[in-house]
Amino acid sequence: MLVGPVTADGRPVTFGGRAQAWLAAGASLTSDPVAGLRVVDGSLLTVGTRLPGPTGPLSFHRNTHAWHTVDGVRTRSVFLLTGVETTGARGPVLAVLGDSIAEGSGTPDDADLRWPDQLARRLSGSAVANLGISGNRLLLDSDRFGPSAQARFDRDVLSLPGLRTVLVHLGVNDLHHLPVERDPARMVAAYRQLALRARSAGLRVVGATITPFEGWTRWTPEADAVRREVNESLRSGQVFDAVADFDAALRDPDRPSRLLPAYDSGDGLHPGTEGHTAIAAAVDPRHLR
Repeated sequence: MLVGPVTADGRPVTFGGRAQAWLAAGASLTSDPVAGLRVVDGSLLTVGTRLPGPTGPLSFHRNTHAWHTVDGVRTRSVFLLTGVETTGARGPVLAVLGDSIAEGSGTPDDADLRWPDQLARRLSGSAVANLGISGNRLLLDSDRFGPSAQARFDRDVLSLPGLRTVLVHLGVNDLHHLPVERDPARMVAAYRQLALRARSAGLRVVGATITPFEGWTRWTPEADAVRREVNESLRSGQVFDAVADFDAALRDPDRPSRLLPAYDSGDGLHPGTEGHTAIAAAVDPRHLR
C-alpha cells in the first residue's frame, strides 16, 4: 500500500512494521503512522493498494462522486479503504452522518462541491468527516445501503479521533424506501437515541431537517406529511442541541413539498450544486463549537 499527494510519489504504508497484512472477513486494519507526510487542507490524497490475487467479494463504498483507477478500470467506488486519519486540525472535528445528499448526489464528479466539502471550506482550520452513504436509513439496515444510522453510529462516528460535534441529516430514505416508515414518533425517538449517545460521549449534536422531495419517483403525500411532522419536532429544540433547517433553505415557498427549482438536480430529491451551496450556508458555525 502507498499513500501520498496525487502530484508526488507515494510513501509505503506498513502494518506492524510489515509491508503486507492479512485482513480477515468482517475485520478492520489500522496501519502504522506514516511519518513525514504533510498534506494541505483540501488537497487530494491518493492511496494505492495491491492484492496478491483474486479475493472474491470486497467491502466497498459504492459511489464517491470521484473517479479512481483500479487495474486500469475507471470506477467511482472505493474498495478496502475506510478512511485516512490525520493530525494537526486547528479547529474542532465535525462528523456529518448522512445519506446520498451528504455523499454528493446531484453535484459533478471530481468537483468537491458536496455540501460537507463547502462547509469545510467555510470552517477554516476545522476537519469535516463526511459519513454519508447513499440510500442510508435512520431506522432500518439495508443489504444494499448498509447498516442504519443507529447501527453504525459507534463504528462510524464515535470512533473518530478528535471529534467534537455530530451533524445528523438522515430520514428521507425511511420515507420512500420499502418498507416505508409512516410513524413520525418512531423517527423522532431514533433521533433522540442518536442525540443521547452523542451526548454520552461528550459530543455536541446538531440535527438537520428533512428536505422536500416531491417529484421523486416514490414520493407520496403521506410521506410528505410524515416529513413535515418530523421536521416540526426537530425545530422544537427538544431533540438536538441545535437545528440546521435544510428544509427551509431548499424548499419552494410556493410549494413547500418540493425543492426550489433552482436547487433541484432534476430528480426532485437530490439538490444540485446550488442546492448544496444553500445547505452549507444554512449551517451556523456557532452551533458546531
